[in-house]
Amino acid sequence: MIFPKYQLVAYVGLPGSPALGPLDKDLEAKAAKLDKLSHAYAAGRTPLPVMELIAVVAKGSRGKDGMYRGRLDDAKIEQYLAVARKHKMLLLLDIQPGRAKVLPEVKRLERWLKEPDVGLAFDPEWAVGPTQVPGRVFGHTTGAELDTIAAYLSGVVRANGLPEKVFVFHQLSPRIVTDEKALKPHPGVVTIKSVDGIGARTDKLKTWTKLTTALPPSVHAGFKLFYTEDARHGPLMTPAQVLALKPRPELVVYE
Repeated sequence: MIFPKYQLVAYVGLPGSPALGPLDKDLEAKAAKLDKLSHAYAAGRTPLPVMELIAVVAKGSRGKDGMYRGRLDDAKIEQYLAVARKHKMLLLLDIQPGRAKVLPEVKRLERWLKEPDVGLAFDPEWAVGPTQVPGRVFGHTTGAELDTIAAYLSGVVRANGLPEKVFVFHQLSPRIVTDEKALKPHPGVVTIKSVDGIGARTDKLKTWTKLTTALPPSVHAGFKLFYTEDARHGPLMTPAQVLALKPRPELVVYE
């Protein structure tokens, strides 16, 4: 069981893209920093560090298939998984689908999702409509779509005799996810909403309250900190400040 035993702490990243989080390079050094950071969040739990790798990244240009997204090659995913395993961390594969449908992008990663220490993250802010461009508008998803993903992951867990699999969806404002109550519990899947409010601490806390007040019982709470964007508005929140949030953020993500 992931919860309540573990406290998850994650770094996000994309190879060669420092603007998208600390996991852009120097993975061994970053793994050591992440491991140390995770212990600051223990607070009675076992720290479990997580590498969240952006495996499908939204783009502002069409690309060859017009889907406004790029896919990380298998060799890079292998590289990150090897480092995560060496340091006994989870690997999350994050999807920013652009104009592509998210479930086919998830299924394309099934060879990795069959692994016991690989989970999934979905960033619906970057899931746009057929005439929209990522970055120009906010994308969105529905509880029903999230439920379809969770059901698929549950099937992967069942078919392969896997331990619980983490499924994270990111949300920075209420309109990013509609009809969240349609997201139901699924055996073998631990669903976490990462609240991705950006800015000053007061603004982040307002977003946190908005997005966690009516949290479905089967959805755990997560909280995201942005090294660059948040720091423009004051000091980054400390582990003690984050752990003081109610409900407790069981996943803390750093980008």
